[in-house]
Amino acid sequence: MPRGDKSSYTSKQKRQAEHIEEGYERKGVSKKTAEKRAWATVNKQDGGGKKKTARKKAAPKKKTAKRKTATKKSTRPRR
Repeated sequence: MPRGDKSSYTSKQKRQAEHIEEGYERKGVSKKTAEKRAWATVNKQDGGGKKKTARKKAAPKKKTAKRKTATKKSTRPRR
């Protein structure tokens, strides 16, 4: 994957970068600088491009038998 490739970003991240870029352009920042700043902001918020992963079904958990305490307290008073 070449440097600067945006294919690993989700559509939501791409939309966010677009909106951020428009905001910078309205402030008078050049197109190229606005784009760089927008992607830097998205990276800072989300930690970079998010990978698409398939969710696997979790294996059912085994039931464990509850242990009883080995020492029982006597109900009779000691002499």
